[in-house]
Amino acid sequence: MNTWRNASLALTAAAVLVLTTACGGAGGEDDGRPVGAASAAPPGSGGNDDHGSGGAKARDAAEPAGRLAVRISPQLGRFVTDGAGFTLYRFDEDSAAPPASKCDADCAKAWPPVPAGGATAAPGTDASLLGAVTRPDGTEQLTIGGWPMYRHAEDAKAGETKGQGAGGTWFAAAPDGRKAAALPVSSDDEGGARPAGVPGLSTRKDPELGDVVVDQDGMTVYRFTKDSAWPMKSACTGECLQRWPVVAPVDERDIRGITRKGYVTFDRPDGVKQQTIDCWPLYTFAGDAKPGDVYGQGVGGAWFAVTPQGKLAKTPR
Repeated sequence: MNTWRNASLALTAAAVLVLTTACGGAGGEDDGRPVGAASAAPPGSGGNDDHGSGGAKARDAAEPAGRLAVRISPQLGRFVTDGAGFTLYRFDEDSAAPPASKCDADCAKAWPPVPAGGATAAPGTDASLLGAVTRPDGTEQLTIGGWPMYRHAEDAKAGETKGQGAGGTWFAAAPDGRKAAALPVSSDDEGGARPAGVPGLSTRKDPELGDVVVDQDGMTVYRFTKDSAWPMKSACTGECLQRWPVVAPVDERDIRGITRKGYVTFDRPDGVKQQTIDCWPLYTFAGDAKPGDVYGQGVGGAWFAVTPQGKLAKTPR
């Protein structure tokens, strides 16, 4: 009995040692920031700001959109939400040039028009695409790229897309007002949308930051300084994840030019699996609209692009 018990303890200790070695132990961060229990981000920092960690509540049909955001989905690609995280939709029977809404009466009960007043563009998107159309009842409805925007009455919480594809005419709206659509996938891809032949994670040369990590779509990858590498913890939860979607696990055979040190998967408390480099959780920024964008760099003094070694990318002094 004692022999088995001692062997079991030894194996456990060895496993902890391996993980500790992979994650660099409990030492401090390379840039001098302490590594410890992650704390909640202050308002406006890009952490759990604006709506708290409990998620948004269903909105009144006539509530203004507020500051729009761009959310990422493997099935839909990039699509627009209102300030509370509710998906915005467009209707094929409407028109964009000139803008016109064909959804009225009972239709508008199922698909409440989004008021134009109080709406501001999502970070990194073209604000000139926002506009308004006058509805038959005289109210002003938000348009993106000329297309009238709606919510869906059956979306009960932030991030839901129950209206996607309804009747073959309703679709989540992309940041330019077109239909949101996933990127083409390769024949051997087993998960998510991705361009064929492109590494899951690789690097690009940024003119200001040098070599930074990018995902399969060429979008900049970020780290959050309020996270912890050992023990692995994420301070980005709830509404924060709408602005900073996690990088899903990428097979180690599907990376290029990136350190394999601490290249492990983080099992988040919310059940989502997240890729790490040097044991630091990785994210993208919903405000980056196209490859090469780095609008997330320095947000709140806490979000930074990642070097191929997993360190914070900062503009040389």
